[in-house]
Amino acid sequence: MAIIELTIIPIGTASTSLSQYVADIQQVLEQAPEPIHYQMTSMSTLIEGDLNDLFEIIRRMHEVPFTHGAERVSTSIKIDDRRDKQGSMAQKMKSVEEKMHK
Repeated sequence: MAIIELTIIPIGTASTSLSQYVADIQQVLEQAPEPIHYQMTSMSTLIEGDLNDLFEIIRRMHEVPFTHGAERVSTSIKIDDRRDKQGSMAQKMKSVEEKMHK
């Protein structure tokens, strides 16, 4: 299972407010038929699932600002694809918390 952190930034919009774009992009995740888990943060979105599924979802998410009038979109992606054992966002957080409370 891969974990991806991504940030999608619409450029060339009529306003400096981007919350409607963010809401519309999050709808792609809510409606995704692929088996994924995701978490929106104030600066990015984390998604975990099969890497091929995640790439397809990211492509759909990247297109949303264009369909809402953005003239340019910048998407940044970081991928954590560990293959020696199963991991998840929750497992990674638990591992760090356990080490903090030793």
